[in-house]
Amino acid sequence: MKGFHDKKKGIAITYDDIYLINGARTPFGKLCGTLGNVSPTDLGIYASREALKKSGVTGDDIDQVMYANIGQSSADTYFLPRHIALYSGIPQEIPAIMLQRICGSGFETIISGAEQITLGKASTAMCGGTENMTLSPTVSFGNRNGYALGKINFQDMLWEALNDTAAVPMGCTAENVAAKHGITKEDANTFAKLSIDRYLAAKARGYFDDEVVKMNSTVFEVEGLNPRKVFLPKNTVDFTADENVRPADLAAMAKLPSVFARDGVQTAANSSGIVDGAATVVIGNGDFIKAKGLKPLSRIVASATSALDPRVMGLGPVPSIRLVLEVAGLKLSDIGLIEINEAFAAQFIGCERELGLDRNICNVNGGAIALGHPLGATGTRLSLTISREMKARKVRYGIASACIGGGQGTAILFENMEA
Repeated sequence: MKGFHDKKKGIAITYDDIYLINGARTPFGKLCGTLGNVSPTDLGIYASREALKKSGVTGDDIDQVMYANIGQSSADTYFLPRHIALYSGIPQEIPAIMLQRICGSGFETIISGAEQITLGKASTAMCGGTENMTLSPTVSFGNRNGYALGKINFQDMLWEALNDTAAVPMGCTAENVAAKHGITKEDANTFAKLSIDRYLAAKARGYFDDEVVKMNSTVFEVEGLNPRKVFLPKNTVDFTADENVRPADLAAMAKLPSVFARDGVQTAANSSGIVDGAATVVIGNGDFIKAKGLKPLSRIVASATSALDPRVMGLGPVPSIRLVLEVAGLKLSDIGLIEINEAFAAQFIGCERELGLDRNICNVNGGAIALGHPLGATGTRLSLTISREMKARKVRYGIASACIGGGQGTAILFENMEA
């Protein structure tokens, strides 16, 4: 292990002998869709129970739990990581923690888990993130102090998640990136269609079948705890659909109005979907892997987090990817696959142009414009997806990265040990 910090470049670390074993995610439900009434805690339990199974481990094998959630959207979210751990079958003696770096939070759980293992505080960790954006509340802050006649003020916390009050709303940052790089609406729509087409092709060949847990109404029961009853809509059986996805037509997309700026490039069709979902992975050190006879998906090589002007927050992957390559002693040409979260089409294209990326190796199974961006879960989903695809393509190195609201970026470098 070697840590790195630089006030201009960011923070980074390389890891020794730490692996992403396997994981799972829920399907991503569209806003007010099938998962709209499922709490983020329950979404996390679905994903975590399946992740343990796919990893070939039990709850007794887990030493720490690191979980992320951005928007508190159920009354018991205060207890979210602990409840996910307990109802996933992890012993009550195992501690759990909530982590938050907005859109990079799913990554942060893996980074923190790997650092805990490096420090000798664990041999394994269950890491993940969950989000129910449908259940984001409408709130009135300060009611406990009273309010003047007719002066009740309510705020939509889903909108607030997309609005950086220090700078500009998230969509406007994408328009700033578009202006900086001369990105047109046609450019954005072309990329968005590619993302959707790639997702649909991957779905058709069954790529996501081994990643997505089948969801049914259920009761999560653990001895000594109150049962958690989860109800999906009537007649829902084996729910696996990423509901945000629909086929893309460039002519229809061109007719949609700009959302964030007059004559802007971003529309509802080329921005990430607002969805509900969770994703979980299990990580562990080499001694644990050998003792259990496991075959991990990838080795976690290094990670980096950088920060930049919040007005162009979408370019966050640029410095973080450059830094993770630097600390690992690699070049971009060494990387066979890249996942960059598609918060907005213009944001991805800006990163693509600044880094000089080959689009043929980026987001090869589609991205958030297609299946959506459940804030706390996305980094975990990207890490699992790229690790699985590296195996399938026999690619040695891959990087997963995301921009982060407020002006940050995180990247994790993975290695396929069988390539």
